[in-house]
Amino acid sequence: MGVERAIVELAVLIYPGAQMAAVHGLTDLFGVAERIAAEHQAQQLPSLRVSHWQADGDQLPVRVYDSHPGPDVGLIAVLIPPSIGGFSQAQAPQGLLRWLRQQHAGGATLGGVCVGSILLAESGLLNGRSATTHWTSAKAFAERYPAIRLKADVPIVDDGDLITTAGLMAWSELGLRLVDRLLGPSIATATARFLVVEHSDSASECGSNFAPILSHGDAAILKVQHWLQANGATDVSLTAMAERAGLEERTFLRRFRAATGLKPTEYCQHLRVGKAREMLEFTNGTIDHIAWTVGYQDASAFRATFRKITGLAPSDYRTRFGVTPPAAGPR
Repeated sequence: MGVERAIVELAVLIYPGAQMAAVHGLTDLFGVAERIAAEHQAQQLPSLRVSHWQADGDQLPVRVYDSHPGPDVGLIAVLIPPSIGGFSQAQAPQGLLRWLRQQHAGGATLGGVCVGSILLAESGLLNGRSATTHWTSAKAFAERYPAIRLKADVPIVDDGDLITTAGLMAWSELGLRLVDRLLGPSIATATARFLVVEHSDSASECGSNFAPILSHGDAAILKVQHWLQANGATDVSLTAMAERAGLEERTFLRRFRAATGLKPTEYCQHLRVGKAREMLEFTNGTIDHIAWTVGYQDASAFRATFRKITGLAPSDYRTRFGVTPPAAGPR
């Protein structure tokens, strides 16, 4: 008799005005990925449990649909769909924002689609971080949230624990990013092929974009991970990380590796290279400038680390996967 697959729960948020096509589309996408994973009969792959959480008034969201009802396993991700009718800050009740902060603090990855990123912005979690949003919201977004580094010309900003996308239909790419993280790039590619939707092939050729393990339950280490994501792991030291965790350095090293599977130095390298991959795909900055932006004073050291992690030189990566930054839409 086979070993039971571990279960991970992905929550799709339903709020007033949410695009239900995205809610059901994400549910179907994860269902297809789950079926493909089951056909592989690989016990090491988790089983995807999809739930819908209804947000009404100022109450905490409640689960109203569950694909695999059972004991609480904690949420590994919360996805916020777009709203066709636009979105106002008045639609972001404090109970919902508090719940989003709680899920993030508990180790869930949060993903906002199009104006769904406004909910993440209202929660305060994007302060000091990079994000994107729909072109129609960009000007107001930049004015209301000056602490967020808005990249309105980039279709998706994958910042590890916080992912934002710019297009109304970008829920499919967000869903595929999570399938890639949880089930691997080959199953993400197979899911995209089945659904006949576009998906970047950089993950299948160069390994997934860096997806830190956040659901390990070590609050001190999670606090450091959130801090590293926020500052891009630039100009950090072991001493600074241990102090942030409130731990002695040797204890921090042991617990960090146990929680994340990586040494702190390796973790920071993966995080920086992940940010560099995004810049190589979506911007025209020089490789030396990208190296400096992600925290490398020595561009040759950056090139060596990038090749070690992705298997490609940065210039080859850009040639293969770079796209011209899309126009932000009519003004």
